Amino acid sequence: MVLDFYKSVHELLNQEQRLVLMVVIANEGSSPGRKGFKMMVSKSQMLGTIGGGIMEHKLVEYARDLLGKPTFSPFIKHQIHDKAAATDQSGMICSGQQTIAFYDLNQDDLTLINSILTSKNSTITYSENGIQIGLATPSKVWKYEEPISLPNKVYIIGGGHVGLALSEILSKLDFEIHLFDHRENLNTMEANSFVHSRKTIEFETIEQHVPEGDSIYVVIMSFGYRTDAIIIRRLLNRHYKYIGMLGSQEKMNTLRKDLLADGFSQKQLDQLHAPIGIQIKSETAAEIAISVAAQLIQVKNQGL
Repeated sequence: MVLDFYKSVHELLNQEQRLVLMVVIANEGSSPGRKGFKMMVSKSQMLGTIGGGIMEHKLVEYARDLLGKPTFSPFIKHQIHDKAAATDQSGMICSGQQTIAFYDLNQDDLTLINSILTSKNSTITYSENGIQIGLATPSKVWKYEEPISLPNKVYIIGGGHVGLALSEILSKLDFEIHLFDHRENLNTMEANSFVHSRKTIEFETIEQHVPEGDSIYVVIMSFGYRTDAIIIRRLLNRHYKYIGMLGSQEKMNTLRKDLLADGFSQKQLDQLHAPIGIQIKSETAAEIAISVAAQLIQVKNQGL
């Protein structure tokens, strides 16, 4: 998501020479704009969002006014979503508040944008000192740090139609997507251009390809019960933020019974989301993918 946005920044800077970048660096309460939201505004184009509504419209016009004036140094604006606020009213009534940083970018900043696009596992720092990559100048006023790489990684095991549909949906969210299947030359896997990586493997070695961690999401949707059983036996005793499996309730009941008989504990089984997804009576591949994506979002946002 971060890299996609900055690719568009790079393209727009080449076209229009100058733009205003707005970055939400803080938010509280029921704010429509959350930390990390970004928007770029040129004289004729805009892309991204800082929360929408009358606030965004107002600040887009403000950014375009800035483009008609000399260059400016980075600054912030507070927006309070309450018409009773004495100052900094956003025009919205959803409560909460947010802080937006403003940056003046021109073609001299293309080197910076290129550094963002080519950087690996680094951090962008937004502060009154500007936008910096990696080790940043200490900030005395305000600062927001954003990882360039996506923090949440989802491993989809099964490259069929549902895996393809889910990959497309997750590509629009803040997930790094990795896809595995054991079938060579699978057409739906070869057509999947939404993932960050895809690989044909033997499911008997699946644990070697899926790391453990608090930001790891595992989605099992292989070809059938036999392969699902191989996969889950190798992954269920490992630590993940989320692990789920596609299948009917009857199939899941059978699987749980077999796993208990093989020595897996009820505690281990309780971490498995199966049948996978939010229960919305999904039927098509796209509907199933939406229900699974919704469940991943639900788990990801718990505690935020």
